[in-house]
Amino acid sequence: MKRKLLFGERMLLGDGTEPFNAVIPFRLRGVFSEEDIQYALSRLQEKHPWLRALIQYDEQNVPWFQIPVLPVSIPVRIIQRQHEEQWQEESKQEWHSAFDYTATPLIRFVWIKGEEVSDMLFVFHHCLCDGGSAMALLYEFLKVLDNPAADIGLENPIFGIQDVVPAHILQNGKKRFKAKAIGRLAALAIKCIPVSKKAIDRQNDYLIHWKLEETTSKQLISLCKSSGVTVNTFLGATVLEAFKKVRGSAAFNKVSCPVDIRRFAPQIKDDHIFAFGLMIVMASNQKISFLDNLRLMQDEVEYKTAKLNPYITMMVMESAHDALKNFTKLLKQGKSSNDCMFSNLGRIQIPDQYQEFSLETIFSPSVIGPLGNTTTMVTSTYRGQMDFSFVGSEGYLPETEALAIRDEIIARIRQQLDYQEAS
Repeated sequence: MKRKLLFGERMLLGDGTEPFNAVIPFRLRGVFSEEDIQYALSRLQEKHPWLRALIQYDEQNVPWFQIPVLPVSIPVRIIQRQHEEQWQEESKQEWHSAFDYTATPLIRFVWIKGEEVSDMLFVFHHCLCDGGSAMALLYEFLKVLDNPAADIGLENPIFGIQDVVPAHILQNGKKRFKAKAIGRLAALAIKCIPVSKKAIDRQNDYLIHWKLEETTSKQLISLCKSSGVTVNTFLGATVLEAFKKVRGSAAFNKVSCPVDIRRFAPQIKDDHIFAFGLMIVMASNQKISFLDNLRLMQDEVEYKTAKLNPYITMMVMESAHDALKNFTKLLKQGKSSNDCMFSNLGRIQIPDQYQEFSLETIFSPSVIGPLGNTTTMVTSTYRGQMDFSFVGSEGYLPETEALAIRDEIIARIRQQLDYQEAS
């Protein structure tokens, strides 16, 4: 079983010399055996073919997911748990550890083993799956870890663009011509954009993590509902204000926000292993009040989201494989135009109580790679608490400024909640 990598997957894969890894950390209270963990991971590989896949190149040097005759198990690294923040240290180590993807799968597992409490990390190459896929895998892993006989089904995997884009669109002559024309124009434009001779030196990478208290999280959700805006828009606006306050004229007043393709393409199921993302950009009007700006931003977000067309986007990208090298070069060496990537996974609907253990928390995933500005903020809500992972590199955003931005975000959330309470 094999399939060619799509354009976006090839871009994330790169040439294999620079890791582009996502880490999903979580904390369990209970006692486990290595055999139980290995078995649960093997069940994931049984269900999801691409978790068994390696990367192989054909004679044109095009990469393919290919499942070997004798599949390789998901590697497990076990270390003794020494302190509460150890998962952050291990996350950073995993960012920088490249996958030997011609010999091992594009997924591995870290068990920070404690007597009563363990922290565990799923680590994926970002070309394998997105945040939605990762949460589905975590749900299935915990289900089997608790009950080895649990039924998690079998995935009907995606083999290519034909499994995502409906045939009446993919085979439509006008749409195919439009996609190819856009792809050609984009390829030409990318080739003409001037870039630096070398990429910015990232220097040291860092991870800043924090949680909001459950009461604060509930109050924030309530504020957003009463204001007629989503939590995503509220937090995006708050992030923009924090960057402006801390960075001044160096701030871009732009954050890029991933949009789950599953909202628009029902062919992609929640448990599909897939890594294609859609994107919108948020900006704020800094001449009006925060609340007035929120409503304008919400309208803009809804307008931009409604215009997203995953099918045409995929067709455009698949027509531009020959532009991959120039596009990657632009991302690596072009000037940054966004303050950060901001991703809100929303409420994670995974049970916390099991027969044999309890899931104390899921830390928001972190991801870092070589394609330009690494500044990324991921938030999620689990067991009523909002959780934030803020990733960056000194060469793009000094950690001292990132810490100040975190403090500003927390202060501005508190300020808006106090204002609501007072009014």
